[in-house]
Amino acid sequence: KEGAVIETSDVRPSKAEIEAALPHFVGDIQQVPPIYSAIKVDGERAYKLARDDKPVELKPRSIFIEQFKLIDMPDVDHASFAVTTGKGAYIRGLARDIALHLGTVGHISTLRRTRVGPFSESDAISLAKLEELGHNSAAVDILRPVETALDDIPALALTEDEARRLRSGQAVSALQVAKRTPLNDIDQGATVCAMSDGKVVALAKFEGGEIRPFRVLNL
Repeated sequence: KEGAVIETSDVRPSKAEIEAALPHFVGDIQQVPPIYSAIKVDGERAYKLARDDKPVELKPRSIFIEQFKLIDMPDVDHASFAVTTGKGAYIRGLARDIALHLGTVGHISTLRRTRVGPFSESDAISLAKLEELGHNSAAVDILRPVETALDDIPALALTEDEARRLRSGQAVSALQVAKRTPLNDIDQGATVCAMSDGKVVALAKFEGGEIRPFRVLNL
């Protein structure tokens, strides 16, 4: 809704037309990010260039849309959707593209994120509550362990010596780890969560017979 109106249309698609269009935007699709995005163009954020009325040219990128459902049509000018996406997808881009697909134009009027990975709205606290907690000990009862955000990444148990090597940025032999934990379901290049004594040591890549750290966590 920000800025000047750049285009209008008298076309108002029906519920049936919208539902028929949705399958075109599910699965692996190409999307050009909106110009009001944080993507850098020649070192500048796209949204800054757009707000300064400078030309912004963004290339299409591959994104994954798991689910795209029409929830409600309160009037001819508005439709509500529920979308489940992979990373890198822009909901504003989806609104723009489905409108164009239907022969009209459109934009997001309200956007609400209800889940990020394993965390849903029921896990959230308000900003006011966060400010109230500050750095006092009561925050411990609300904060989740780091491991909670890594539940969907395969975990590998390391010895103390292996953990020490990863912490110093060195790779460890996948063969030695495989003797204790089968690696059959882990593909080359996959990200793994290296654990020692029940704590996360590092996020690492399984490559060329080695487990190579790329993000060491000092917890």
